[in-house]
Amino acid sequence: MDLNFIEKYAPMYVEAAGLTLRLGFIGIVFSLAIGLICSFLLYYKTPFLHKIAACYIELSRNTPLLVQLFFLYFGLPKLGIMISAEGCAIIGLSFLGGSYMAEVFRSGLEAVEKNQVEAGLSVGLNHGQVMRYVVLPQALSISVPALCANVIFLIKETSVFSAVALADLMFVAKDLIGLYYKTDEALFMLVVAYMIILLPISLMAAMLERRLRYAGFGN
Repeated sequence: MDLNFIEKYAPMYVEAAGLTLRLGFIGIVFSLAIGLICSFLLYYKTPFLHKIAACYIELSRNTPLLVQLFFLYFGLPKLGIMISAEGCAIIGLSFLGGSYMAEVFRSGLEAVEKNQVEAGLSVGLNHGQVMRYVVLPQALSISVPALCANVIFLIKETSVFSAVALADLMFVAKDLIGLYYKTDEALFMLVVAYMIILLPISLMAAMLERRLRYAGFGN
């Protein structure tokens, strides 16, 4: 293991990690928004729209992110639609993540017992208030473990961003291996970088899940 090589090129990984986190954060935020909207369409079985949401979920979950990125980055320009590499990465991650988040939110909503909805309506709350004050808080607490798992999954999926010429962590590792043939060192720094990013998220997710369980949510 060449420690001098690691010391020299570690700043490149720091910069790449910043790009990975920025794009991952934006993609996850959009994924949560898309997932929440789709879950409501499925939960309420909104005419026609819930079928569109269901088709989107099936399409998204059954196509790899790499294929989606290739379509956005290389396919759309053939149709005259130009999107930057970062834009393709955010759209692709949001498109993929939204379907997974939708299923998590939907399962959380359906896990709330119907008699609680009826009880809320019986005390004078309207449907919007029942959803806001009764159903949604419980559904979110039930969904926390799966949501956190999806966040980690989506951050790991950013490793394919290098396919559209983004200088993310994987791009830097492959570039250094190709230039200097320092495979062990480059991959070691790649693993450490992802551990530094993902381990705190995993630990915070476990703490949050324990706290919710202790508070009596998600049962």
